[in-house]
Amino acid sequence: MDIGTLGGLLLGVVMVVFGIVSGAGVSALGNFVDVPSVIITIGGSLSSCLFTRKLPEFIGGLTSFGKALNEPQPNDPVEIIKQIMDMANVARKEGLLALEERGRNLEDEFLRKGIMLVVDGTDAELVRAILENDLDNTTERHKAVAGFWDKWAEAGPAWGMIGTLIGLVNMLQNMSDPSSIGPSMAVALLTTLYGSLIANWLAGPTAMKLKENDGIEMLIKQVSVEGLLSIQAGENPRVIEEKLKTFMAPADREQVSSEGGE
Repeated sequence: MDIGTLGGLLLGVVMVVFGIVSGAGVSALGNFVDVPSVIITIGGSLSSCLFTRKLPEFIGGLTSFGKALNEPQPNDPVEIIKQIMDMANVARKEGLLALEERGRNLEDEFLRKGIMLVVDGTDAELVRAILENDLDNTTERHKAVAGFWDKWAEAGPAWGMIGTLIGLVNMLQNMSDPSSIGPSMAVALLTTLYGSLIANWLAGPTAMKLKENDGIEMLIKQVSVEGLLSIQAGENPRVIEEKLKTFMAPADREQVSSEGGE
């Protein structure tokens, strides 16, 4: 669980509640709950998302919210580099075939697939092509999922405005009945509020977090590709280490240290 993401989500709720109760007290919370407004804004905006996607993609987009709350796995490039350096030292001392058993026990599926291709003697260009094709297709799938939340962030305020227009029309049609003005205005204003919350509190930040997670995962996979190809080429472990450090921020490079090599 990513504490920062969860904290930001909860803090947003706290800020909205604080804004409501600070002026009119706790009893004012009930004024901001309106079922027709919820149906118009949430239901309408989700209908737009459903219209632009197939049903399995729509369901996958909704369920991806849990991924935004969690750290990507693996999420630590330092740990991946250390694993690669360990394998580079083994390969240098004992040969590539010595990596077979070690490769089978790796938790990272991408790294495991890569090391087994190397151990099997696959041509380096083919290894790169297979791994980069895997990487590219993973990115496209991630973009599609994040695109669901981008679309919802776009549709939320639009449907909030639609709800506002519905509320205003109902109000203008019933100006002779003073008792109907309040409920109609509630729908008009609350749909705009709900639409803004969808875009700025939920959907927009979720899309950004999914893109950030994708960036971390792609960085780690790029490190894995370069490391595996360097091992296959028989490069010096210290040279491999310096090469892989270039993928990291300067402040993080000191966390990586090799235990062997020349």
